[in-house]
Amino acid sequence: MNQSALVWLLLALMLLAANLPYLSNRILLVGPYLKDKPFAWRALELCLLAALSLSAGMLFESHVGQRHPQRWEFYAAALCLFVTLGFPGFVWRYLRRGRHED
Repeated sequence: MNQSALVWLLLALMLLAANLPYLSNRILLVGPYLKDKPFAWRALELCLLAALSLSAGMLFESHVGQRHPQRWEFYAAALCLFVTLGFPGFVWRYLRRGRHED
């Protein structure tokens, strides 16, 4: 697989991962079902999925060639991108559908 395809695959993976916490009422996506899962659980899931997505990006980068060292600015920008990609799920969960509506 070429580098361009890996970048698009990673962006699609990040888009899916960023919206999963808002689409599922299960704790950590596989745990027990909650009628109204608190936002703290969704934020924790978002952080964990962001770390998994960054790890996948590092794996893709090492697969293509040598992995470059990154500083804090890269991780701050990547986290902002991840949160931005999760905006459609946030809107659907809290703004469009309402907080307690299922």
